[in-house]
Amino acid sequence: MTVVEDRSAAAARRRELGSFLRSRRERLTCADVGLPLTGRRRTPGLRREELAVLTGISATWLTYLEQGRDVRPSRQVLDALATALQLTAAERRHVVDLTAPPLEPSALEVPVAVAGVVRALDPDPAYVVTGTFDVLVWNPAAAAVFPLLVGGPAPNLARWVFTDPAAREVLVQWDAVAQDLLARLRATVAQRPDDPRRDPLVADLRAVSPQAREWWSRHDVRASRSGTKRLRLPGRGVSDIPHASFAVAGQPDLTLVVHLLSQAG
Repeated sequence: MTVVEDRSAAAARRRELGSFLRSRRERLTCADVGLPLTGRRRTPGLRREELAVLTGISATWLTYLEQGRDVRPSRQVLDALATALQLTAAERRHVVDLTAPPLEPSALEVPVAVAGVVRALDPDPAYVVTGTFDVLVWNPAAAAVFPLLVGGPAPNLARWVFTDPAAREVLVQWDAVAQDLLARLRATVAQRPDDPRRDPLVADLRAVSPQAREWWSRHDVRASRSGTKRLRLPGRGVSDIPHASFAVAGQPDLTLVVHLLSQAG
C-alpha cells in the first residue's frame, strides 16, 4: 500500500468520524441532556456550543472534528463525547475503531474445521459470512431456507436482502433485518477502511434501494448479536427462529451464523 493511499484512508476515517459525531449530536435535544431550550433552531439537535458545555471541549475544536480535519482526539476526549452524546456500546466501539490503527487484512478462506462445523450443524441452517456479507460456506439446511441467497455464483447476504424480492417473503420483519445489516456493514468502515469490497457494495445497495439510501445516511452502527428472526419457512409457514453469531477464531473477518430451526417457536 502506498503512502498516498494511507493518507487517503486516514482522511476518509476522519470524515466518517466527523459525520458520525454530527449525526449523533443532531439526534439529541436539550431535554435529553438536561439543558434549557434557548432561541429558535434552524437545524435539528444540539448546537455545538451546547455540546461544548457538556464536554468541556471548545466549540471550535468540535467544529474541526466534525469537519474531518486532522485533529487527534485523546481517549479522554472521546469518552467525554461518548457520554455526552449518549452513545451505545456499539457506537462507542465505532468511535474507538475510527481513531485506532485499522486492522490488518486477513484471509477470507474458511478453515476446514469451521466448514466441518457448518455441515455438522445441519438440520439447523448455518453459514459463514465475511465483513461485507459474502457467504462463503453453508449447509443444506441453509440452502433450503435461503435458496435464492446461496443459489448464485457469488452469494452475498446484503445484496440478497436489498435486491431480491424473495428476501421480503422469507424475512417477515424485513425492515428490522435490513436496517440491522446496514448498521453492521457501517461498522466495517472503521475497522477496515481499505476493504475494496465494501464501497462498491454500498454503492450498489444505495443505487437500487431507497431504503438503503435513507438508512445508510443515518450512520447507525451495531455489533453482531444473537436474537430471534421471524422467517417464512418452506412447508412450515411463519416461525420465530433463534439465531446466534460467532466470530471465527483467528479470522476476524469471518462470522459463523446459526439459525436454530430445531428450537423454532
